[in-house]
Amino acid sequence: MLSRFVRGAAVASILPLLAGCNLVVIDPSGDIASQQSDLIIVSTILMLLIIVPVMALTVFFAWKYRQGNKDAEYDPEWHHSTKLEVVIWAAPLVIIIALGAITWVTTHTLDPYRPLDRIDAERPLAKDAEHMVIEVVSLDWKWLFLYPEQGIATINELAAPVDTPIEFRITSSGIMNSFFIPALAGQIYSMAGMETKLHAVINEEGVFDGFSGNYSGEGFSHMRFKFHGLSQDGFDAWVEDVKSDETFLGRPQYLELEKPSIKEPVQYYSSVDPELYQAILNMCVDQSKMCMNEMMYIDQNGGGGLAGIYNVMSLTYDVPQMRGSQPLPDSKSFVATLCTAPDGGFSSEIANLPLFDNVQESSAMSVAPVGVSAGF
Repeated sequence: MLSRFVRGAAVASILPLLAGCNLVVIDPSGDIASQQSDLIIVSTILMLLIIVPVMALTVFFAWKYRQGNKDAEYDPEWHHSTKLEVVIWAAPLVIIIALGAITWVTTHTLDPYRPLDRIDAERPLAKDAEHMVIEVVSLDWKWLFLYPEQGIATINELAAPVDTPIEFRITSSGIMNSFFIPALAGQIYSMAGMETKLHAVINEEGVFDGFSGNYSGEGFSHMRFKFHGLSQDGFDAWVEDVKSDETFLGRPQYLELEKPSIKEPVQYYSSVDPELYQAILNMCVDQSKMCMNEMMYIDQNGGGGLAGIYNVMSLTYDVPQMRGSQPLPDSKSFVATLCTAPDGGFSSEIANLPLFDNVQESSAMSVAPVGVSAGF
């Protein structure tokens, strides 16, 4: 990859053309973004190896074979040159092979789900190095950041210590958005009911812009936040500042926060319900709703009745079959009863009723707090 000197030279060479532009993508402050910048510069240079000569030769041929140039060679019988064909096809082929190889390597090296193996180009990451987890939720139209290790949360403000690996866990309350801090790393989508990840590190102190890179409605243009790269002492002081706010973020508070709003100011929460992020991810912050992981586990174990059993019946995947085209099994597996535990938490009870041939019980199943019965 390019050294800082080469990157700096590349930036300096295009400054006159981009005087009014923000060059953070070309000269970022995080290692992942720096590697992505190298990829952009290398790819651009490789493509210019063809583009520049073609543009120059276009001007040259137009000038040489102009109508007024009587000294230019005139050969109306010329139709083929093997040497010229080799040059015309070999050069693009070599460039395409080089671009393909670089893309293959960087696609795996810069996979956002791949844990970091270095702090920067000169410092490998120690095997026992600690990393920070930050949970990101895109709302309409604001960003919620949860710090499970610190027990705090913020709205539209993000901070992290420099040279500390960060694992972002990203989801959405509804509409798809894109989490993007150009100085840190590339953009990653946030989607409701799904979790995406991003591993990154910031190498320089400073305040950097973050925003949504995916249009999501009326308040999209104001869906911005500041990312603070701080020293460890500065980050510790920032955490203490957040904790001094003495505001709790639980399920009721989140349901109010989730409502659409525009230009939401920075907010701090000194304590957070530790199960809030998982509830957001599984779309069941409202406790009257069953969580997605609960629904999936119920379906995995036979569903809530006849329709559920048909949905999870085994299929022969090497022979195309319609789901539900096989006969019912002799041994029926189903969920007979879902109820609330005495302590108000999630639990499950499978009723052993003589009406059924066989009832399979799973102690790992959790269900909605409202009692529900299902069966044939």
